[in-house]
Amino acid sequence: MLTVGSRFRRPEPRRRVRDFVRGLLAPLPRKNCWTIAEHAGDASPDGMQDLLARAKWDDEQVRADVRGFVAEHLGDPDAVLVVDETGDLKKGHHTVGVQRQYSGTAGKIENCQLAVHLVYATEAGHALIDAALYLPKVWCENPSRRSEAGVPDEIRFATKPQLAARMIDEAVAAGLPCRWVAGDEAYGGDPRLAAALRGHRLGYVLAVACSHQVITGIGSRRVDHLAAGLTRTAWQRVSAGAGAKGHRYYDWAWMPLPAHADAHAGHHWLLIRRHRRTGELAFYRCWSPEPAPLGALVSVAGRRWKIEESFQTAKTALGLDQHQNRRWTSWHRWTTLAILAHAFLATATARRTQPSPSGLIPLTVNELHRLFNALVIEPSRRHADQLKWSIWRRRHQARAKASHYARQALTEP
Repeated sequence: MLTVGSRFRRPEPRRRVRDFVRGLLAPLPRKNCWTIAEHAGDASPDGMQDLLARAKWDDEQVRADVRGFVAEHLGDPDAVLVVDETGDLKKGHHTVGVQRQYSGTAGKIENCQLAVHLVYATEAGHALIDAALYLPKVWCENPSRRSEAGVPDEIRFATKPQLAARMIDEAVAAGLPCRWVAGDEAYGGDPRLAAALRGHRLGYVLAVACSHQVITGIGSRRVDHLAAGLTRTAWQRVSAGAGAKGHRYYDWAWMPLPAHADAHAGHHWLLIRRHRRTGELAFYRCWSPEPAPLGALVSVAGRRWKIEESFQTAKTALGLDQHQNRRWTSWHRWTTLAILAHAFLATATARRTQPSPSGLIPLTVNELHRLFNALVIEPSRRHADQLKWSIWRRRHQARAKASHYARQALTEP
């Protein structure tokens, strides 16, 4: 909290932010302003709602502080920036950015809200450091919906790779130590993002579709056709990283590609991964300003999965997707405070130089989450008067019911 405290001018919002983050870290069955305020011992959720909607503070500056905090504790010149989007299923159409669109979380087209996230991944640990809400074209071109959701006038339509490029630009400009970028097919298929990364002299391992075309010495070829022509000796068994059940071994093949006709000299490769049991193939476009061995590219490709772990922790333990915020500012503030909570857990459990006690695995984010609540939050927090909160909820619901019936009476013939 000392890291971000200077972004709040008065002590009241600083204390409220502290209580809000403690609520996100608490094992509440559902996280929203009501449950977090009750956990903090507040008389009503008004203060927490005010923190997200009306209080004066800049969420971009807080995320910049979080980025610096993560760099201080996890900083590594060989770090990987991982980009990916995640979807939050929503009902209705009033919540900012919501429409029927494909969600990788659901695996199909759903009414949802999408956001692009950036993770900083090193050998010591990994943490969320930035996020950007994806605003579909139908939202950008509808002034009334923009106004109702509080979308700033300067916000224009941007693709997911463009949002990722902006966050990476800001991280590089801030001096965040890193060497690589990893992402899935949504980012590997965008040549402008790859060119921007080469401009930053950042190596990348970006997944591409099986239909992706690459330039070879014999012309343009589909990557799956190139894979079909590989000999048995072209494949090497390499671990993509250690998991809880052992090393993640796959068969890998790679081949150099001609350099692009741009000003950024470097080395291009096509990397192919084959599942050892099913034979399923995955393809990656790779670039590095310096020569890199196969093991380095495989390591970067394997580290992309760290963002899935971050999403799982942020959603299941920290309520990243449990918000009930319809407006632009509230969404960004909720997400920023969830990122702050995740950064605390990630840096506190970073693998240090000293070994773990004999017979124990290193302290995990989930285990620290349980210990922190049991040993720190619960013994020190104030217990709200449950009866008063029950009366407040029933009074609020009675007012809302009366308001709904009054509105219906005005609209019904």
